[in-house]
Amino acid sequence: MIIENLTIEYKKNPLGLDTKKPRFSWKIASNEQNVWQESYRIIVQNDREICWDTGIQESSKSILVDYEGLELLARTLYDVKIEVWDNKGNHAIANGSFETGLFSGANFSGDFITHQLPPEETACPVFVKEFTVNKRIEKVRVYATALGVYEVKINSRKLGDTYFAPGWTNYHKRLQYQTYNAENMLQENNKVEITVGNGWYKGIFGFTCTPNHYGDKVAALAEIHITYKDGSEEIIKTDDSWKVATGSIRTSEIYMGETIDSTFQESITSQAVTMPFEKSLLVGQENEPVRIVKRLEPKELLTTPKGEKVIDFGQNLTGFIELKIIGQKGQKITVRHAETLDKNGNFYAETLRQAISVDHFICNGEEQVFRPHFTFHGFRYIAIEGLEAIHLPNFVACVLHTDMEETGTFITSNPLVNQLQSNIQWSQRGNFLDIPTDCPQRDERLGWTGDAQVFAGTAAYNMNVASFFTKWLRDLASEQTEEYGVPHVVPNILGNQDGAAAWSDAAVIIPWVIYQTYGDKRILEDQYESMKGWVEYISSRCGSNGLWQAGFQYGDWLGLDKEESSTERTGATDPYFVANAYYAYSTLLLKQTAEVLGKTTDVQTYQSLYESIKKSINEEYITPNGRLVSETQTGCVLALHFDLVEEKHRNRIQESLEKNILNHKNHLTTGFVGTPYLCHALSENNLHELAGTLFLKEDYPSWLYAVKKGATTIWERWNSILPNGDFDESGMNSLNHYAYGSIGEWMYRMLAGINQLKPGYKKILIKPQFIKGITFVEASFESMYGTIKSSWSCRDNKIKVDIEIPANTTAVIYLPEKEQPIEVGSGSYSYEYATEINLDRERFTMDSTLKEIIDEPLAVEILNKYSPEMLDHPMIQYAYQLTISEILATAPKESYTLFKMVIDELNREDVSIVQ
Repeated sequence: MIIENLTIEYKKNPLGLDTKKPRFSWKIASNEQNVWQESYRIIVQNDREICWDTGIQESSKSILVDYEGLELLARTLYDVKIEVWDNKGNHAIANGSFETGLFSGANFSGDFITHQLPPEETACPVFVKEFTVNKRIEKVRVYATALGVYEVKINSRKLGDTYFAPGWTNYHKRLQYQTYNAENMLQENNKVEITVGNGWYKGIFGFTCTPNHYGDKVAALAEIHITYKDGSEEIIKTDDSWKVATGSIRTSEIYMGETIDSTFQESITSQAVTMPFEKSLLVGQENEPVRIVKRLEPKELLTTPKGEKVIDFGQNLTGFIELKIIGQKGQKITVRHAETLDKNGNFYAETLRQAISVDHFICNGEEQVFRPHFTFHGFRYIAIEGLEAIHLPNFVACVLHTDMEETGTFITSNPLVNQLQSNIQWSQRGNFLDIPTDCPQRDERLGWTGDAQVFAGTAAYNMNVASFFTKWLRDLASEQTEEYGVPHVVPNILGNQDGAAAWSDAAVIIPWVIYQTYGDKRILEDQYESMKGWVEYISSRCGSNGLWQAGFQYGDWLGLDKEESSTERTGATDPYFVANAYYAYSTLLLKQTAEVLGKTTDVQTYQSLYESIKKSINEEYITPNGRLVSETQTGCVLALHFDLVEEKHRNRIQESLEKNILNHKNHLTTGFVGTPYLCHALSENNLHELAGTLFLKEDYPSWLYAVKKGATTIWERWNSILPNGDFDESGMNSLNHYAYGSIGEWMYRMLAGINQLKPGYKKILIKPQFIKGITFVEASFESMYGTIKSSWSCRDNKIKVDIEIPANTTAVIYLPEKEQPIEVGSGSYSYEYATEINLDRERFTMDSTLKEIIDEPLAVEILNKYSPEMLDHPMIQYAYQLTISEILATAPKESYTLFKMVIDELNREDVSIVQ
C-alpha cells in the first residue's frame, strides 16, 4: 500500500495559495482487495513550528480534509506529512508542501501603474525597471497581476510557462494575482519588463467588437520579494519610478490577432504613472493557469484551387502557431486561421464572423522563433503569406487551455463513437480557456452559462474541473444581482438582462455537479447564497399560479422542431414549460443542498416550494388524462427526467416521446435543453434500445453525422455543414461548440456504467448497458479516490466484464443480463459467462422501409399469416418508402409486436445464410 497524488486544494505542492483553511486529499494504491483506510495522521509545519498535528484519526476520510491548525501566515512555506494505516496492517507516508500567497490584496505595497501613451497607440506598453543585487540570494518570489493580460520578463527570460494571466474576471469585483518562483533568474544588474496586452480588459470584444469594456488603459501591479542569505529582505515594486516603453508587439487583440515586429527597437517613451485600484478585490490564482498543453505537428501542406498555401493540422484546436524561421530583415509573414475549407477545398474563414484572427511576424534577419503572446485562435488550417518556400517542420500548432488533469477515457468497438469522444474532449479543451466559453474562434468566445450548465456533467468525467468551475462560479456570484438574477454570460459584458432558464440555472446545477463528482461540500457552502438567490429571483417573478411565465426565454435553443421558415431559434417546446421545469429542478437541488449543509428551515421551505411548483406544472401543462401541452421530444424528456409528472401519467408521456421519435424516423429534434437529457430519459424509462438507436444514427440530425462529415470537434448546429458540403449561413455556425457534446455523460454513465452512489465516488455504481452496434466498451475515470475502470465485451456468445475499484471505496455491480447486484470492496474483478445476445448491427431494423421488408419472401409469409389483410390494402404502396418506425408511430400497439417478430426472423435467416 502506498499513498499517491497528495494534493492541497486539488493542486500538487501549490505556490501562492490564498486559502486560509486548505484541504488535503490523497489516494491509496494497493494490489490487495477490499482495502480501506482505517486511520490517518496529518502534520503541517513551517521551518519554525508544528502548526497542526491531527494525531491518529480513526477515519476513512481521505479527500478534502480541512486544515484546523494554527492560523497560516502569508508568504510562508509549509511542509505536509500524511500517514495512513489500512485494514490490512499496512502503513504508508507521503510528503508534500504548499506556500501561501499574500492572503489579502491589501498586503501589496506596490501600486498599479499605467502609461501616458497617446490613445491611437496600438503597441503593448512595456513597464521597465532596472535594479542591482549585491547580496547572496536565498529566495525570490514575484507577485503580479494586470488590468489586461500580462507577461513578465526578468533579464530577457519569461517568468513562468503560463498564458493569459491574470485571467478573465469582473475586474470591478474580482481580480486574480499570480505567484511565481523567480529563483536563479536574478544577477547583479537586472532588468524587469512587464508587457501588458489589452486582453479581455480593454480589448475589442463582444458582438459589436467594441473596446474598453472595463477600462481604457491597461495597468500592471507587481512585487519582487527577494530574501537574502543573511535574512534580510528587499521588495522591488511597481511605482512611478518605472519607465514605459513599447516593444516588438505592435498590436494585439484576442479577436484580431497579433503583430510582432522584431526589427522594432524598444523605445522608452515616458515615466509610468500610478493609478488607483481597490486592492481588496485582489485574490490569489484560484484555478489552474492556461498553458501550452499539447504541440501538434502539421499533417499536410495544401495548395487550394485559389492558390492559397495552407497547412492542415488535422485537428480543430484552440491556440496559436509557433514558427521557426530565418527570414530576410523586414520580411513579413502573415498567418491566417480557419476551422475548415469550403467544399471546393479553399480556405474558409466565414465561421469567424468579424474576428480577423490574423498574425503578422516581421523578421529581423536572424534565426527566430515567433509565437503570439496575448491572442489565441480557433483553427485547424492556416494560410501563409510572405514565404516563398514552406517547410512543414518549421510550424507547430500550440494547443492552449486551462491546465486541468485529464480524468476520463472512453473507447468502444465503433470507430465513429471513438471519434465522437475525441471530438467532445477536443471541444472541451478548446473552450475551457480560463472560463467555459461557447466557442474559441469567432467574435464571441463568451462564458455562456447555458452551455456550461448542460456540459458540466460530461466535463467532470473528461477532466478535473473542480478548481476551474470554483473560480468561474465565484465570478458568476459576483455578477449576480437581486434585480437581474444570474447573467447569460459570465463574466458579463452584455449588460443587464433578466435571468433566463437553463442558462442562469448554472448557478444551482454546476455546484451540485461538483459536489457529486468530488465530494466538495465547501463549494455548496460558498455558492449557497448564489443558489438560493437564483431560486428566489424566479419566485419573485411568478404569477398567481406559482409559475414563471413572463420575460425572455431561450427555450430549447436551436431545437429542430420549429417551423423551418421561422426565424426564432427557441425550438417548438413551450419556453415557459422549459422555464418552470428548470425552476422545479433548481428548487429540488437547492433543497438537497440545504440538507447537506444542515439548514433545516430551508429544507422545509424549499421542499414545500418544490411540491408546489410540481403541482402547478401538472395543473398548467398536463391534462387530467396525462397529455403534455408540449409533446415535443424536449417537452417529454424534461417531464420524465426531471420527474415532473404524476406516476399515473408517466407511461403516456413516455409513449408520446417514443411516438415523436418514431415520427422523425428515429432521429432527434432537440436543441440545447433537450439534448443533454434525451438519451438519459430514454434509458431511465425502459427505452434504452431506442436511446442506442438514436445515438448511433449516422445521417442528419445525429451526433455521428458530424463525425462522418470529418468533424474533429463538436458543432454548434446539427447541420453546421450540410450534406452537399455547403455551410449553414445563419451567422451562428461555430465548428467548435461543446453543448451537444453533453451526450458524453450518458456514454460514461449508461454504456460504461460508471456512476456515483455517494458524493465523490465514495460508493460506486457499475451498471453497463448494451446497445446494438457496440460490442465492447473500455472506460476509466480518475476519481478523487483513484482509478475506476469498467470494461466489457459481448462477442461470440460470451460476455466478459472487467472492473477496477479504487482503495477506500466500495461498489455495487450490476452485470448485464444478471438481476442480482454484487457488492464489492476495492480491487480488480473479472466476470465471464455465456449469452445469446448478439450486438452486431443487423441488416433489418425499425429504420428499414416497408419496401425493404416486403421484398423478403419470409416477411411476406409472416405478414400474410398474422395480418393477411395488410398487404392487400389498396393504399399499401404509398407506405413503401416509410420506415417501420414511421408506420408504427400511428399504428395500433400490436403492430409493434408483429413487425418486431418479422425483423427478428429476417435477421435470424440472414445470419444463417451467412454462416
